[in-house]
Amino acid sequence: MRYRITILCENSAGPISGTLGEHGFSALIEPSQGEPLLFDTGQGLTLLHNARRMNKDLAKVQNVVISHGHFDHTGGLLPLLTECGPKQVHAHPGIFTPRFRLKDTGECYPIGIPHGRDQIEAAGGTIVLSKEYREIAPGISLTGEVPRVTAFETGDQGLYRDCTGQDLDITPDDQSLILDTERGLVVLLGCCHAGLINTLEHIAYLSGRRDIHAVIGGTHLGFCGQDQLEMTISALKDWGVKKVAASHCTGFAASARLSREIPKEFQVALVGYSLEV
Repeated sequence: MRYRITILCENSAGPISGTLGEHGFSALIEPSQGEPLLFDTGQGLTLLHNARRMNKDLAKVQNVVISHGHFDHTGGLLPLLTECGPKQVHAHPGIFTPRFRLKDTGECYPIGIPHGRDQIEAAGGTIVLSKEYREIAPGISLTGEVPRVTAFETGDQGLYRDCTGQDLDITPDDQSLILDTERGLVVLLGCCHAGLINTLEHIAYLSGRRDIHAVIGGTHLGFCGQDQLEMTISALKDWGVKKVAASHCTGFAASARLSREIPKEFQVALVGYSLEV
């Protein structure tokens, strides 16, 4: 099976005329056989617009995967359903958990999914929830909930389930998408709150495979400490990943470091970035 992967939503727009950037992520997966699949939906400001600019018909999409329940990955779901018809929505049971970011100033603001389950279902979303590693289409799997096993991937410390700062949110619903391609496994990340290396090790443990051809999407390295960045880069080199197309929450500084350390493998995946595997 061959696939075309196209970034529809990302923080910055690429060279395709008329496309727009937003803080968020969405990627369209078009297999050589079968229906296209959408991975995340961005904030909802650019998904439909960018798809039209790139001549991508999202009405053909029957399955949507949600990587985790943050607004910048789920906000486009309701507009998508409203304009493009009913879809099956694959997610972790924790996506509707209340979520907040608490700043050092004490300011607290919501960052969870902006639409309730009732709204999504009323608009034509059939929600399928599972924590498990599973195949959702031939050659396409979800990691499910990713165990946190590395000592250095500590996650984002500013996320909570309330505004008191007492109930830390480690984003257990974080999951990634796996494509089984002729060149090896391709892994799509939303934000990868679970940690990039945790995610790769989880895939290897459950699939028995370590042939990762490409990693595409948000790595969350822009929100971690220097030690985590250094150890992640070292581990990536050991894994021998052929392509790292980083987006969204990777951040400028981490992207620059990745570009210097793995220049042959690294690319920035802006809106319009496309990979055929």
